[in-house]
Amino acid sequence: MGNPNVMASGIVIAIIAAAAVSVFVILPANDFDFDDRNLQPTYDNSADTSAGTYDDDTNTGKQLQQQPSTSISVPSYMQRSDNTQRGDHLSLVEIFENSESGVVRINVQRDQQIQTNDNGVGSGFVYDAQGHIVTNLHVIQAAEAIYVTFLDGHIYEATVVGKDQFTDIAVIKVNVDKSPLHPLTFGNSSELRVGEQVASIGNPFGLSGSMTSGIISQVGRLLPSSAGYSIPDVIQTDAAINPGNSGGPLLNMHGEVVGINNAIQSTTGEFAGVGFAIPSLTAATIVPILIEEGSYSHPWIGISGRDIDIETARLMGIDDVVGFLVIDVIDGSPAEDAGLYPSETIAIIQGEEIPIGGDVILGIDGNDVRKITDILIHLQRSKSVGDGLVLDVLRDGQIIQKSLMLQARPGQ
Repeated sequence: MGNPNVMASGIVIAIIAAAAVSVFVILPANDFDFDDRNLQPTYDNSADTSAGTYDDDTNTGKQLQQQPSTSISVPSYMQRSDNTQRGDHLSLVEIFENSESGVVRINVQRDQQIQTNDNGVGSGFVYDAQGHIVTNLHVIQAAEAIYVTFLDGHIYEATVVGKDQFTDIAVIKVNVDKSPLHPLTFGNSSELRVGEQVASIGNPFGLSGSMTSGIISQVGRLLPSSAGYSIPDVIQTDAAINPGNSGGPLLNMHGEVVGINNAIQSTTGEFAGVGFAIPSLTAATIVPILIEEGSYSHPWIGISGRDIDIETARLMGIDDVVGFLVIDVIDGSPAEDAGLYPSETIAIIQGEEIPIGGDVILGIDGNDVRKITDILIHLQRSKSVGDGLVLDVLRDGQIIQKSLMLQARPGQ
């Protein structure tokens, strides 16, 4: 990857330049701070979420472990294989010994005119016996050549099968016999609980086959991405994730993949106790489609806005500090077709001009909406392009329902 300056946000993609471990690649997103007051517009994610979407649990004082009460249907390809029976928790030693053969090192060559450094190192893991390997898109982005190194030291050139810029997931493929291929098993990330122990395997700073352990620090985070849309339902962990870990597996204590290591929050470019992983439930939905079709279509609503905070609630005469305020409705979007109202009044809050007075979304398909994360997680876990959606909307003191049909996100 390139060699941009470290942003004030401190969100660092966990990939390194092979030639110089002091060079870090930064997510090219807006400043990201979990303590931000979220006064800037946010966009509906599986719909139109921008990198300016913030995960702010400060304006209500509530914890994020309360996830939407969405009924989750786990895809069949997330089921455990016949030779992987869930039983008692494994030790960290057992997890490493059972999983290390399924984790690979990815080396990338890039055109120096596109990237300052023409070599990069990341991680990945074996998805199936056909040679498909899951990693992060940023690991193999703009690659002229991709090389995969297995535990036995053999190196194979890989080709790109599919990629999704909006979740930073990519699938590559090596043409080898089955002997070095040891697929890892997906677990259900929706079952994760804060405090649960997890382990990470990858190639931090190019040190192959390294393992770290920690706990689930939080779930349901929003993570800015270079694609201009935030990634929802992201796992936060204190298991050490450093440059080079990108694309490697985050494992539960049954040895199942519950996440794809993606980024860290740091002001130095090195791990500071806050790492992020794309949830396995997202990967298990997207990866098979990437293998089959090469891309994945995300549904789109077409609204922008922000979470209701105390000042906004006071100015709008809202009793409860919950919900998502619709500030803008995109022309030609499902939201416009459904008749959602944007904000038309400007108020001054702490010296800033803030739109107020639009529709406030309080529910989605019968689930409460406390903030934008509730909408995004429901859409990511349960909805596809062409699905219907019912929103409970507060308008002029009355709760009404608006139905819409989800469209494909523009630009896909």
